Amino acid sequence: MKINKYFDHTLLKPDATREQILELIQEAKEYDFMSVCVNPTWVTLARKELNGTDVKVCTVIGFPLGATTSASKAFEAAEAQKNGADEIDMVLNIGLLKSGELDAVKEDIKAVVAAVSKPTLVKVIIETCLLSDTEKEIASRLTKEAGADFVKTSTGFSTGGATASDVKLIRLNVGSDVGVKASGGVKNMSDVKKMIAAGATRIGTSSGVKIISDQKVTEDTY
Repeated sequence: MKINKYFDHTLLKPDATREQILELIQEAKEYDFMSVCVNPTWVTLARKELNGTDVKVCTVIGFPLGATTSASKAFEAAEAQKNGADEIDMVLNIGLLKSGELDAVKEDIKAVVAAVSKPTLVKVIIETCLLSDTEKEIASRLTKEAGADFVKTSTGFSTGGATASDVKLIRLNVGSDVGVKASGGVKNMSDVKKMIAAGATRIGTSSGVKIISDQKVTEDTY
């Protein structure tokens, strides 16, 4: 897979304007990224602007805390799919996980998986920076058991982002059938290569244009 197709080109800041979202979409088309990842309010716009391209529309659910009810997350996910989302990045209920209420965590994920129809993908953000290694392992296995398509490391809105060691740990626990998305803090091609080597199959970043542009400059230098 070409390197650009690893990228979910992302803008999730609460103050992002229509003009900034349109710029994000144009960049995704120009660089042929895998998707744009935007807040739910921009899904309809992204779908309209990306029709006729192979760039997908990704959005976030229960974002960024994961503490809304399962019914709320399911409604958000179903509405997002209706509005044109191809991919759903939901936030795991971190408090329930840390409380040891693992059945409730799994049911929360299953509610979102059941709310959308294929080929729409569901990614589960486990917020690795808030978890112990044991909790990361449990969260990864619960995601797989609940039928989601990806484990995603981070929202980018908490105390830390993706690390190669976390990506490797997640990959070891989900095997080869579930995707792994490294998100948060991926700023350059060196970071990207480390994440892919550790097992990432998708990269969530707001720095995709810079990463690809810097890589091209480097290649053209030799």
